[in-house]
Amino acid sequence: MTEFVSAPATLPEGQRVYAIGDIHGCLEQLQTLHIAIAEDIAARPVDACTLIHLGDYVDRGPDSAEVVDLLTKGPDVPGATVVNLLGNHEEMMINAISSGKVEDAVHWSRNGGAESLLSWRIDRGVPQLMWPTMIPFPHQAFLRGLATTHRVGPYFFVHAGVRPDVPLEAQKVDDLLWIREPFLSSKKDHGAVIVHGHTPIREPAIRANRIGIDTGAVMGGVLTCAILEADKIGFLQV
Repeated sequence: MTEFVSAPATLPEGQRVYAIGDIHGCLEQLQTLHIAIAEDIAARPVDACTLIHLGDYVDRGPDSAEVVDLLTKGPDVPGATVVNLLGNHEEMMINAISSGKVEDAVHWSRNGGAESLLSWRIDRGVPQLMWPTMIPFPHQAFLRGLATTHRVGPYFFVHAGVRPDVPLEAQKVDDLLWIREPFLSSKKDHGAVIVHGHTPIREPAIRANRIGIDTGAVMGGVLTCAILEADKIGFLQV
């Protein structure tokens, strides 16, 4: 873990949040992070602890099915309430296995879906209409039940970001899952500090109005977990 530094906002006393960025089928890194989080909670007990996964569990990496299975069953992190958010890659997958439209299947496959299908042992030649019958129902139910946002005190957790000048309660799902600009360059107060993934960067970005933690695990980078507590932020990375 890096040393704790000043955070853009302050959580109420007795609360701690662990937020993990884009996983993309990187099972081993995720498991290692969960162990580190469990050890941190055991070493530093806290009254209220939340573990938030910021979406993009599938695609590009080798173990999408295994990551979804782990999250469906619940990670072994005693003492933490787990929140799983929807990412744009989960949205693409749900559309591809639900709509029956060829364009949805092509869109997903071109964005890492082919690797995901293989993790569920679905070869490239298997017809699209067969995919829902070959992906376990609990996995599909998990993906369909994902929330788009979660708020803890002054922090608003979401996959991609928010549309500046739009109230948080009025944000469109498309922006929550896909936005980059004008969100990333905005210096405006969004009504909360936005904690997000979606846009890969070398190191976590800590700004006055947002914290970005997609550090490109599937691209050869690390998987990052931000730890928010009081007026500080620290990081676990694998």
